[in-house]
Amino acid sequence: MQILKNKTNIDFISKRKPAIFISTVLNLIILVGIATWGFNFGVDFAGGTVVEVQFNKPTSAAEVRKRAEAGGLPDVSVQSIGAADENSFLLRLGGVTQLTEESAAKAKESLQALGPMKSIYPDLANGIINLRSEQALPAEQISKAVEATGTGVEEVRELGAAQAGGFDYQVVASGMADRIRAALTAGVQGEPDFEMRRVEYVGPQVGKQLRNRGVAALLYSMMAILIYVAFRFDFKFGPGALLAMLHDVVMVAGFYLFSRAEFGLTAIAALLTIVGYSVNDTIVIYDRIREDMAKFKGKPFAEVINIAINDTLGRTILTSGTTALSLIGLLIFGVGEIRDFAWAMLVGIIVGTYSTIYIASPLTIWLDEREAARQARQKTNLDEPKTA
Repeated sequence: MQILKNKTNIDFISKRKPAIFISTVLNLIILVGIATWGFNFGVDFAGGTVVEVQFNKPTSAAEVRKRAEAGGLPDVSVQSIGAADENSFLLRLGGVTQLTEESAAKAKESLQALGPMKSIYPDLANGIINLRSEQALPAEQISKAVEATGTGVEEVRELGAAQAGGFDYQVVASGMADRIRAALTAGVQGEPDFEMRRVEYVGPQVGKQLRNRGVAALLYSMMAILIYVAFRFDFKFGPGALLAMLHDVVMVAGFYLFSRAEFGLTAIAALLTIVGYSVNDTIVIYDRIREDMAKFKGKPFAEVINIAINDTLGRTILTSGTTALSLIGLLIFGVGEIRDFAWAMLVGIIVGTYSTIYIASPLTIWLDEREAARQARQKTNLDEPKTA
């Protein structure tokens, strides 16, 4: 398929200095923003609870948020998913269980009022209160004491008499999903007007581990690509490909930074895809540059690169265009993270094509000029007559 019937002769390389200046400024702004503002980490990385609810009557995200806040959830995030007539929403809330430092302190005071206690130890990481009482207590009484402080109780485990004396119990706090259900049903007469279709929990430690491994996967993939480029081409081509990859990763990260789209495992997948796309586009043009270097011996290197870019322009438009077209369906019909992924990919396709022309190629020219200058200096030193 031929996109451009006539060969183009666009002088891309002459615009490299203003392009590099603009790219440098944008990258610095994004990096400063990441350091000071930070990403909007999703549940995958930050930890927390995600609940999908579907209402049986028309409602909006604003109305759902208002109900949740009225029920005692001021920090809940509400996002509409699917078609408008589906009335489906994702509610995100930090934390996995209802047991926090504040609620654990209140629960401890309430439990101490039941009678003499040997020890009360809240395990916040697992959402459990370990209790050792000097006398046997009904599980229902323990449950009511904790629930009176506003913390839901899933169950009270009676562990029996302890060897050191006393009776051991474990109070398992309810999850955040129960808190969301309670908030949405507050003030509703009769049966709830919604159905909880999906509940996901991610602990803070697991989220941190996922985040670290995701970043490590991104770095390892870039190192592997750099090694491949170093073997495939000579030294002056490798740094350009690496810098173009870094540029594209920062620019796509900037999309997540300024759009406040959730940065999670889907974002890592988008960045990994963009790294592969970027280096693929760069290698195609590098191959043509290497061919044209042998074909147009004697021409300035910048002119050879211009010829190579123009020769591959039709292929670049076709590849980038068809890839962008495949994302339209996701942008139209996708929801939540899928739509964010599509937008990130679209940004990545644009900057990936741009970086090959205005980041990778100019750095290759600069390295070639440095090498030529070094060889010229060596030749001058050799030609100078030696003095006795």
